[in-house]
Amino acid sequence: MCGVVGVLTPGHEAAPLAALGLFALQHRGQESAGLAVSDGQQLMVYKDLGLVAQVLDERRLPSLRGEMAIAHCRYSTTGSTRWENAQPAFRLGPQRAVALGHNGNLVNTRALLELLPGRRSRLAGSTDTELLTALLAHEPGDDLVAALLSLLPRVSGAYALVVMDEGRLIGVRDPHGFRPLVLGRRSAGGWVLASETAALDILEATYVRDVEPGEIVVLDHEGLRSIRFAEGDLKLCVFELIYFARPDSYMLGRNLYEVRRRMGEELASEAPADADIVVPVPDTGNPAAAGFAERSGLPYREGMVKNRYVGRTFIQPSQLLRQRGVAVKLNPLREVVRGKRLVVVDDSIVRGTTTRQIVALLRQAGAAEIHLRISAPPIYHPCFYGIDTQIERELIASRLDVEGIREFLAADSLAYLSIGGVLDALDLPRDRFCFACFDGRYPVPVPYDVASHKFILEDDAVPGPGDRPAVDREEEPAAEPSIAGPA
Repeated sequence: MCGVVGVLTPGHEAAPLAALGLFALQHRGQESAGLAVSDGQQLMVYKDLGLVAQVLDERRLPSLRGEMAIAHCRYSTTGSTRWENAQPAFRLGPQRAVALGHNGNLVNTRALLELLPGRRSRLAGSTDTELLTALLAHEPGDDLVAALLSLLPRVSGAYALVVMDEGRLIGVRDPHGFRPLVLGRRSAGGWVLASETAALDILEATYVRDVEPGEIVVLDHEGLRSIRFAEGDLKLCVFELIYFARPDSYMLGRNLYEVRRRMGEELASEAPADADIVVPVPDTGNPAAAGFAERSGLPYREGMVKNRYVGRTFIQPSQLLRQRGVAVKLNPLREVVRGKRLVVVDDSIVRGTTTRQIVALLRQAGAAEIHLRISAPPIYHPCFYGIDTQIERELIASRLDVEGIREFLAADSLAYLSIGGVLDALDLPRDRFCFACFDGRYPVPVPYDVASHKFILEDDAVPGPGDRPAVDREEEPAAEPSIAGPA
């Protein structure tokens, strides 16, 4: 999902502000972080593997001088976790110098590779972002804006970009707006681009508007210029509102904490449970659990303590890290759960292994019954637009019906919120969102050479639909369930 920030601050150093904004987006990616800055004459980039605080510390920032900067924290959906794939990507090409940060995932990567002189040999990394940056550096045209206008109509998939040359900061959003990108104005002067409004808050910037689908926003010392490169047809990823974005952020005029709380209310109406207390899976399950408790009249209790120094297990880059992460991330409060019938509320089940461990932890702590309630529909289908669920058979709902999932998780009952319940909580039209992971309706067609192949620029083999990549799968899920058929 990644987090991107762009800052233009006339008369002030931009790098510390861009790094500060990136702190607010750390939840969007924990594999690497980086920053590019311009002093008006040249671009400088610093990036490394690790968290924002580890990479962009007080020793590094003073040397990154200039009034304009972009920053990025990475969650990989194309390419492995290595230094060359950290962002921002940078390329000094025959036409121009370009620094670029990307949130999203392209689906015509192989076709774009054919456009690059020298093809793969010209790429330092193995991401679609690296390829896009190289193409922009080579694209003919008078300047970077002209290059974008020429190249973007040939790019397919999801992309929210912050792009920079020596004199301009540019924000770009794909024609469907799969990934969020907002524009803010700093009270001290200047502009901010960011993945979420929470980053604007920490930078004392006022939300102006979303960058529109199919729009290029050009920011320089003369102000703002907007250019349309495609007709927009908004299909914002609904998973942003369910899980990924911070609950204090706003999307489409909705505060996400309230949206998630209402999802919990709808879930309580659709799938009530005979239980003693409602327990959230912290932290992303907290708002929905609060709503479930309010609607059901059951007491809300914190039944698990989260280690705040452990990141999101779902967005770890391998299954092994996801599995080990649960053990150090959550610890049950035995005095709260012992002997109790629990309604355990979480926002989603993706692969199922994390949820299974949570159920086991609560059983070991003495819970009498565990009734799982999920404030999203079952995830049946892969996402190719920026979530690392590109392999269908890894999704537990693609193999098992609800009863089969319940058995695998060893829960006493299991229920999901319906798509209708999600829409009732959003109170917005369905056609403004992408629900492909739930209903299989992909707004942008996905070629077979992209399906199920995260490492498309690292391996020449083109897999068939449903095949696993050969790398970055260190361990299979323990006790994988037998196939019981789709729901």
